[in-house]
Amino acid sequence: MGCMGERRESKKRETRQRISDVATKLFFARGFDAVTLDEIAVAADVSKMTVFNYFARKEDLMLDRQDDLKLLFLREAIRARPDGQSAVASLRVLMGQLQEQKHSFGRFDRHTADFWRFVTASPSLGARLRELNDEAAEGLAVELGGPKPEGLARLAAGMIVLTVHTARQEALHVFDRGGSAKKANAAFFALIDQGFAAVQGMAATAVGSSEDDWHAG
Repeated sequence: MGCMGERRESKKRETRQRISDVATKLFFARGFDAVTLDEIAVAADVSKMTVFNYFARKEDLMLDRQDDLKLLFLREAIRARPDGQSAVASLRVLMGQLQEQKHSFGRFDRHTADFWRFVTASPSLGARLRELNDEAAEGLAVELGGPKPEGLARLAAGMIVLTVHTARQEALHVFDRGGSAKKANAAFFALIDQGFAAVQGMAATAVGSSEDDWHAG
């Protein structure tokens, strides 16, 4: 029974990935607005309903990096941090590890740059990306401040998400100025560290409120 369930889940993941890959290829070839969901379904050899079962919105077919865009791995790092380590310190440690591992989150190359240029050039994709960032900030605020996060936790969460967004933009600017992938990656992680350091410094000044709990570890 367990094996059957695993095979079923594996097939679902493969189908989801195939639909996303087909859609992305069509979007790049013809433009996001020019491609219909019917065309995507035909090209992926599935029904239109199947497409909707995996992707609630057309924009999500392009923005199929949920763990990245919602920054779930940052939330997981906060949950798994050792006793005595502040939440933001755990994020700075994580980003250092991702940089060493050349993780896809911060790995910039020509393909990555083309992808994010395409996203930012589309008003509908840009709007959806902002929604995903808002969702990420809300989730991080809960991790930092509990079920009902107050002002400082929400501010810190927003700063973390904005830091990631700004760092990504800076990496793209490096490419646009003719910089190498190595320089783009360096710019990305440098801004990440500066932004997270600012959040950590802000947290260190918080005293006498429930919001202080999240930075104490």
